[in-house]
Amino acid sequence: MKLETLDILFEDNHCLAVAKPCGIACAHFQGEEQTLDRQVKEYLKDKYRKAGNVFLGIVHRLDKPVSGAMLFARTSKSAARLSEQFREGTIDKIYWAVVEGTLAKDAGSLEHWLRKNQETHRVDVLEPHADGAKQALLHYQRKAIDGAVSWVEIRPQTGRTHQLRVQLAHHGHPIYGDSRYGSVRTFGRGIALHARALTFLHPIRYEPITLTASLPHDWHVRFAPLMNEAQR
Repeated sequence: MKLETLDILFEDNHCLAVAKPCGIACAHFQGEEQTLDRQVKEYLKDKYRKAGNVFLGIVHRLDKPVSGAMLFARTSKSAARLSEQFREGTIDKIYWAVVEGTLAKDAGSLEHWLRKNQETHRVDVLEPHADGAKQALLHYQRKAIDGAVSWVEIRPQTGRTHQLRVQLAHHGHPIYGDSRYGSVRTFGRGIALHARALTFLHPIRYEPITLTASLPHDWHVRFAPLMNEAQR
């Protein structure tokens, strides 16, 4: 997948943020697959007429089927400082999700212990303090209900692999379209999980910056009743 244009949310000499569409990997390891970081490098190379390799720091990740705000660093100093913020959990993250089923409570918290299964490429929920498991904590607020689906706003307190997907599914509410964790529905190239906003301290000026990514068009088409309900 190659994007015709990048949706730039923020750009200066130290950071660059874009709205990631679902269905594209945020970073490459090997191979020739078009990834978001490769496309951002091409954008910087062309815009600033840079010769040779372009530095781009990967300071966090979004799963391939997830859309939303994605932050990159443009210098090694910025990459180190932003990575530290993510590692220490000082960055405020807000996700929007449509999940299957009706959440019983208007708001709540979910805490589980998770471990990645290298054989199944899934993340499993284990007993607390199990060998190799890491604690995962999120807070949620229900925004709207429409029939058999709910729209929730999620604030993760930790940043584990597949955390939101696993925790909601384990609670009986898989994310719409997420067949890996039990959803019986499809949602185009992705799942109904969107990184709505991200607030971080600028790595040089230390001022708070909030990135906000608009919902993809597919959400407005598929979930119009939910969105109308949430705006009442």
